[in-house]
Amino acid sequence: MADHTRAARLAQRIKVILAEALQKTIKDDRIDNVTLTEARVTNDLQQATVYYTVFGDEEAVASAHRAMEENRGLLRREMGRGLNIRLVPTLELIRDTVPESAAQLEEVLREAKARDAEIAAQRDSATYAGDEDPYKE
Repeated sequence: MADHTRAARLAQRIKVILAEALQKTIKDDRIDNVTLTEARVTNDLQQATVYYTVFGDEEAVASAHRAMEENRGLLRREMGRGLNIRLVPTLELIRDTVPESAAQLEEVLREAKARDAEIAAQRDSATYAGDEDPYKE
């Protein structure tokens, strides 16, 4: 029987262990701007997926991604040392693109708000083409 709460607790523990490993164990300058955003574990505790973001330009993002992939085994070893479970889950590292998507969405909303304000200003300064009430008696 799958235990959802145990998988959630294990995911949070994995996130903490890997964040500490990124700070203390791995001596790579390319991962200085890496932030772990979320960890998920399957209900059978066999697969751990960790999402991370990188602060910087595209070159920094690409080099951080390479560094994370190169150090995947070291991260899994640290994860195994910090967990008290029989089988250490396999580790999958995925770059989280939510902050970039959120920034794009914020820009679109900002543009829509500016267009709405422009239309409202045009509406306030609009005049009738003929009389105000064309159906005068």
